[in-house]
Amino acid sequence: IRKDQKDWPKRKGDYMARQNSKDKGVKENPIGSGIWWVDCYVSGKRFRKRVGAKTAAKVFYQKVKTEERERRLFPEKYTNKRGTFSELAGDVINDYKVNGKKSHKRAQENIETLQEFFGNCHASDITTDKIQGYIIYRKNKGLSNGTINRELKILHRMFSLASKRTPPKVTSIPYIPHLEENNARTGFFDHNDFLVLKAVLPDYAKLPVTIAYYTGMRIGEILNLKWNQVDFTEGKIVLSPIQTKNKTSRTIYLYGELYDIIFKAWEVRQWHYQDCPWVCQKDGKQIKSIRSAWDKAVKKVGLTGMLIHDLRRTAIRNMVRSGISENVAMMISGHKTRSVFDRYNICSELDLKNAALKMNTFFRTDTKTDTSNFVNDVSH
Repeated sequence: IRKDQKDWPKRKGDYMARQNSKDKGVKENPIGSGIWWVDCYVSGKRFRKRVGAKTAAKVFYQKVKTEERERRLFPEKYTNKRGTFSELAGDVINDYKVNGKKSHKRAQENIETLQEFFGNCHASDITTDKIQGYIIYRKNKGLSNGTINRELKILHRMFSLASKRTPPKVTSIPYIPHLEENNARTGFFDHNDFLVLKAVLPDYAKLPVTIAYYTGMRIGEILNLKWNQVDFTEGKIVLSPIQTKNKTSRTIYLYGELYDIIFKAWEVRQWHYQDCPWVCQKDGKQIKSIRSAWDKAVKKVGLTGMLIHDLRRTAIRNMVRSGISENVAMMISGHKTRSVFDRYNICSELDLKNAALKMNTFFRTDTKTDTSNFVNDVSH
């Protein structure tokens, strides 16, 4: 027993008092003596100091924590490079690679953009005021709220990872604003638009566009599709988790024109390119992109501004309107969250017009029923 403990009271209530959350960072030692100490951890070091009165000890504790935030306490701790922007950024890139995230290249681009503004400053120098300055800096360059939010998401990830390290590389995470976004796409194709567009596309681009239109598959999933994933007996395509964005396997059944065009591509492959494993190929080699052919085609038919991804929105919209339940449509398209699915399930002016016609029919029928009932009542 330490000398300062031998006279401490042994009653349980006296020890419970020390655990009071209101007395965080301070304690009475010995209990009942009226002598209060500051006893806390600052930047990983234990800090203890005898103060005296309880009120004074609490004030002194707050002063210690303030000096810690401002890096005035134990300044030698901040003379090394630990916790710099570059170090935190490196941790994020490594985390993306370790977890096999396909977006690590995009994350690297966002980090380079952030570093143009923040340089290689210490993490504690990145405050909310400085982050707001970054937002203004990017807005002045004409960037959209969505783009800025993607960049700030990487910044938040940097701080989140740093705070979970052992020992932590940052002691606090600054508030990072989230900008309001109102850039949801409303583009989709009517069937006639699709037929006209497909007619002017080069032959090698017709297959991936048709698959996207009927299935809602992402263009990256389509271009990476191999023949060993197509089962003509069962009439289905099986996507492995490594191919999908959300790392979940999917099964997509083939029908009608979709089945015919894929089977025709299989016959061409059997005759000319038996060694090519890719469903979407040009001269026996995998197609990496159809963007150039797409841009020329939409311009030629007067659909400038339409994106390849609008085919995915169109497919989802058509599934729901054909009577497929929304849960099944989400399984086919690969959506995990309802909020994102709802953004894709877009209403057109024709949908609104049909809704009005249905309401008109309902009220006409309802009016006739009421009149009929009135006539029957009078006759009786």
